[in-house]
Amino acid sequence: MNLLSSSRVARALKRGVPLAAAGVLAAACSAGGSQGSASSAPSASSAPSAPSKAGASPSAATVDVRTSNGKSFLVGGSGRALYLWIPDTKTKSTCSGACAGAWPPLTVKGAPTAGTGATASDLGTISRSDGTKQVTYAGHPLYYFSGDKAAGQTNGEGSNGFGAPWYLIAPSGQQITSLSAASAPKSTAPPTTSGSNAGGGWS
Repeated sequence: MNLLSSSRVARALKRGVPLAAAGVLAAACSAGGSQGSASSAPSASSAPSAPSKAGASPSAATVDVRTSNGKSFLVGGSGRALYLWIPDTKTKSTCSGACAGAWPPLTVKGAPTAGTGATASDLGTISRSDGTKQVTYAGHPLYYFSGDKAAGQTNGEGSNGFGAPWYLIAPSGQQITSLSAASAPKSTAPPTTSGSNAGGGWS
């Protein structure tokens, strides 16, 4: 019992309050003081949690080979077809903004890896305008097509989206100019508007 509680009990006794009632009053004061102390202490749930570690950089992109309709072509690690675009050069991608939204470049933070059937020495990277690294094969910057919804689809083959042809790539590095869609009808070519921001890609 603190000093404040003692004085309350003393005043109660002077007013003729029975001793038992005074004891109840003292107990209530003591309990109230204890609850006040407990409520002022921070609970475990309110304590700040330890900061989470930043996610690790994505593993290196893998370029594999898939065969469909009797022809072999490059695919990403997820099995999605990879394409080249005719206007590109060995050192520069000319697909950005809306183009890169429809044809996401294959980007990487580490080094690209050659899967079964692909040639490791043909792999390389170039720097895009947004600072990301895009994977190349035999000097061709590599892209996915947003119209391919599943592994094995080749809906972008032969498309003239954004004003120039898109082709699948053979393991030799040569463009494939004739291959039917693997599992779905060819989608409508994306709009030919242009922009300035580069898009990201699957790895």
